[in-house]
Amino acid sequence: MENKNRYFNLYLVLVFAVLYAPILYLMYYSFNSGGTMHRFEGFTLDYYREVAEDKRLLIILINTLVIALLSSVAATIVAIAGALAIHRIRSRRAKNALLSLNNVLIVSPDVIIGASFLILFTIVGVKLGFASVLLSHIAFGIPIAVLMILPHLEDMSPTLTDAARDLGATKRDVLTKVILPVIRPGIFSGFFMALTYSLDDFAVTFFVTGNGYSTLSVEIYSRARQGVSLSINALSTLIFLVTLALVVGYYILTRRRARKPGTAIAEPVAEAGVPR
Repeated sequence: MENKNRYFNLYLVLVFAVLYAPILYLMYYSFNSGGTMHRFEGFTLDYYREVAEDKRLLIILINTLVIALLSSVAATIVAIAGALAIHRIRSRRAKNALLSLNNVLIVSPDVIIGASFLILFTIVGVKLGFASVLLSHIAFGIPIAVLMILPHLEDMSPTLTDAARDLGATKRDVLTKVILPVIRPGIFSGFFMALTYSLDDFAVTFFVTGNGYSTLSVEIYSRARQGVSLSINALSTLIFLVTLALVVGYYILTRRRARKPGTAIAEPVAEAGVPR
């Protein structure tokens, strides 16, 4: 048994080494004064200063964050309504059909989705730019958020809503004080998943972005095509470190919340039934 665990741990180490080695290689040469990724000649922070002084890049960074936040919020709100609608459907065949349509959007190649949006926006007359990118990111963020929220709805006991109604809660109170608090972890998971996909997306954004408007993924791709520049390494390193900090912070908050005593389920039910 110990040998199996040892081999399993060794396998995990090798997998993570393969995954993180290119990232560490990229980060290492972002400090290279030689200007290439073939030989490390000396330590420098010039490429990080170049990134910090690039006003166009800062504008693109702001564009990316604005698109990611707005699209994630909108996609999560729509996904909550969609998950509630799917959950309330009694016909198993109809529910499976809707879930299949939802999952098709996730597994479909990004190139096909991007090309479809490009054709749609061209026919409708939507100008390619902020609006087209935002609508596209909302569209592919919705099915991801639905998959995060729906399992929490399925796990929720129907007696919670019944008890709240028996205590005199209105439909609005049942939704805001019983259902939403119960599915809150799924809502946050759906939001952060949609946010991650939006920040990371390239293929769909490449199709629907217009002249003069860009996001980080498209900008990095454009710069990489012009030749190897260590400013790309510096930018990628900063993005990776920020992402790592967010993941570590989320992990710490989750651990602290798990150590706290759980809140009784009856509390939101009782609160929802209190007449105002």
